[in-house]
Amino acid sequence: QVQLVESGGGLVQSGGSLRLSCLVSGIIFRNHDMGWFRQAPGKERQMVARISLGGYPLYADSVKGRFTISRDNAQKMVYLQMNNLKPDDTAVYYCNAAYGHNWSTNWGQGTSVTVSS
Repeated sequence: QVQLVESGGGLVQSGGSLRLSCLVSGIIFRNHDMGWFRQAPGKERQMVARISLGGYPLYADSVKGRFTISRDNAQKMVYLQMNNLKPDDTAVYYCNAAYGHNWSTNWGQGTSVTVSS
């Protein structure tokens, strides 16, 4: 089954940038869409970006124009470049692998992002 290791989170001021990374193993990476999700305190986990196996990105409205998802099939990595961060972006960020219309039930530990105002 898929294994996911996220990194790159931290504390940043409003307007700052961070780049999250996710190392993927246990699957044929190039055959799967990948996604980034986030879960803020007291809220449900939500998807913020998805990238198809062909590299086509989709974004939640709340992050369009600020976040960029990318993937490196050779390194089995997926990235999330986050610019112009806002306090509302504060959350634990997770990556996951898609299986058709579903996502893996096996989540990584996530990486915490805190944006101060």
